[in-house]
Order: sequence, then structure tokens, then C-alpha cells
Amino acid sequence: MPEIVEVATRDGIRLHGALHPPAELAQASPSRDALLILHGAGGNFYGSTLFGGLLATIGELGMAVLAVNTRGHDSVSTASTSKGPRMLGAAFEVVDECRHDVAAWLDWLRSRGYERLAIAGHSLGAVKAIYALAHEPQPDVRSLVAISPPRLSHSCFAEGPDSEQFLSEFAEAERHLAAGQGETLMSVRFPIPYLVTAAGYVDKYGRDERYNILKHVPLVACPMLFTFGTIELRRGSAFHGLPEDLNKPAEQGADVKVAILAGADHFYTAARSELAAQIATWLQQQMAP
Repeated sequence: MPEIVEVATRDGIRLHGALHPPAELAQASPSRDALLILHGAGGNFYGSTLFGGLLATIGELGMAVLAVNTRGHDSVSTASTSKGPRMLGAAFEVVDECRHDVAAWLDWLRSRGYERLAIAGHSLGAVKAIYALAHEPQPDVRSLVAISPPRLSHSCFAEGPDSEQFLSEFAEAERHLAAGQGETLMSVRFPIPYLVTAAGYVDKYGRDERYNILKHVPLVACPMLFTFGTIELRRGSAFHGLPEDLNKPAEQGADVKVAILAGADHFYTAARSELAAQIATWLQQQMAP
């Protein structure tokens, strides 16, 4: 049975997660390996169908799995903090602050005696994993699995097939900022329908491309597996051409592998077993003594 756990980040946010022990047979020779799982935008540690099957597969490898919330969990949430309640969730989060969440959960795993760590993130969770490790290297993280991380690129969105929608919503967000109303909530449709503050929209998709993974991949020290589905590569401007563009960081010395799964959408609806097999094989290789 999973164990519900919690941490307090260094900036005072309380977060929760669930520690899943290895499969019973694997526990006969306990390892000190653990995989940290980060949900995507508006997700959470307890509602993901994508990660459900992965938990069993990874447990059979003898690894513990810690599935957690970041401060961006759910669309809107009220966080308990050291300074009192605070509105958070996907609508209010600042992606840069994910560094505090990732660091807190890795420290928690270390406090439980886990010595060899890996991180897997889906969608924005993958962006957060890359961003966090690029800005705060963690020598005991031996592998990173980035499941369909979007390219948060203002220039790509502005030139893509949905440019009119994006530029309209971005301009609206900038108008709110100019008027000193950055906390104004906007119901946007690009890149997905969701609720977000004007300040959050500009921060996430701004011209400086603060969270464009191509800027951060070369700074990550551990080996990285990227997975994408053929359906999302055809349909999403945040993914178009990204597997090919990841070749450049690889040429610069980053340890990058890209796997493209046939028939997979962004949530791998028809390719869950294939995704689990890819990740399991990768982790077996990277976590070997």
C-alpha cells in the first residue's frame, strides 16, 4: 500500500505525495533506488491514469516510486504555507518556483535513505524536471525521463498555425500587466484551455522564452530519455520538430535519447504499455550498479 507523505518547501509551501514501495518480490533484496514522478499542468499525484500502470512496472524493477504534487497541482488550489493560506494551482503558479518543490522532494527521499534517484515528469512536469536540474544540479539523480515536454517558445507559437489565438491572448495578458492587474484571471484556449493569471501567462510564454527546454537541456548533467507520441507531434505546435531539435543539445555533449511512440497522443492513451516498457528499459540501464 502507498504511504501518504508531506514536505514543506524552503519557501514554506506544504505539499503531499504518495510513496509506492517496490513489488513484493523485489523487496526480498531491497534497493536504495527511487523514482520521483511529477505531474503535468493542473494534475496531481492521485488522479493520473498515465502514471497508474507505470507504478507497477517500475515497482517490479525494485525501485520505490514517489508520486507527488507540485505547487501547480489542480487548476486552482489553496496552499497551506508558513505565512498562511495562498492561492496556487496551475492558475497561479510561477514555473520557476518548481525548483523549491523538486529540491524538497529529493531531500525527503534522501531522508528515507534512498541514495540513487531518478525523476520522471509528464508535460509541464517534464519541463519542471529539466528546469530544476539545470538550475540546481543534483549529483545523486542518475536519470531523467521527460514524457512529452512542450517547447514553451514565444517565437514558435507566434509563427505557428495557432498564432492568431496565441498572439491575441498574449496581448490581452500584457494589457492587464501594463494596467497593474497581473493577478487578473484569464480563461485562455492556447496552448490548452485553462485558467491562468495574466502575469503567469506572460511569464510562461514570454518573449524571453524562460522555460524553453532547449535552453536548459545542455545544462542537465544526468542522462535524459525524451518520449513523444506521433499524434501529438502532428497536432501540437508545442511539439512540432522538437525531437529533431533535441539533436543539437546531444551534439553539444548532452546525454539525450529520444523515443517516438507510434499512435500515442499527449496522454499515451493507446500506448501506455509501450511507454512503461520504454521507461523501464531505460531505468534498468541507467540505474545499474
